[in-house]
Amino acid sequence: MASRSSVVVAVAALALALPLLAGAADGDPKRGKELSYTCYGCHGISNYKNVYPTYSVPKLQGQYADYLVAALAAYAKGDRSHSTMHSQAATMSEQDMKDIAAFLAGEQLKPDQQSKPEGKIPSKAEQLCVSCHGPDGVGITPLYPTLSGQHADFLLRALLDYKNGSRKNPVMSGFVADLSDDEMRELAAYYSKQRPSLTTAEHAIWFGNAHKD
Repeated sequence: MASRSSVVVAVAALALALPLLAGAADGDPKRGKELSYTCYGCHGISNYKNVYPTYSVPKLQGQYADYLVAALAAYAKGDRSHSTMHSQAATMSEQDMKDIAAFLAGEQLKPDQQSKPEGKIPSKAEQLCVSCHGPDGVGITPLYPTLSGQHADFLLRALLDYKNGSRKNPVMSGFVADLSDDEMRELAAYYSKQRPSLTTAEHAIWFGNAHKD
């Protein structure tokens, strides 16, 4: 189990690296639209479920494009365990990832200064999550994912995968190491209720006007 101090050091190191990584997703959304036709089968259908283990495929519209690039690179490398995503990402060049991410992300979410977070933020989130994901779930930098309105079961699956090592990230692994399953469910439920919300880029984003769920 990672100590709290080691996690803080890791976060600080990542923060120092951010200026070097800024703008990583300067992709071409028009080319990304052409390349992402295989993504539609899962990410273009509202409430579509991963077969096994069963959980909702994540909403991508409104997410940071830089984060989507980092996620694709992790799938390609094997730092995230998902056979379909690995096989897709492993065939992509870095520019392919940037272009696809730019298209699928669309316009990124921004915090709504007029609204307050829905519900009381769990105590563990106050300690662990707000510094990166904010109380409203909008990531504070383009490399921290926005969680606002994401499917609760997907968020829970991600937390479980960080804990069991299926997702390899030293910072997140350290954060979730001492969380119980109930605490992870509480965090996932909280962030899934926040607004503004990520949305599913449905059929119309490929073939017409985008529909938002």
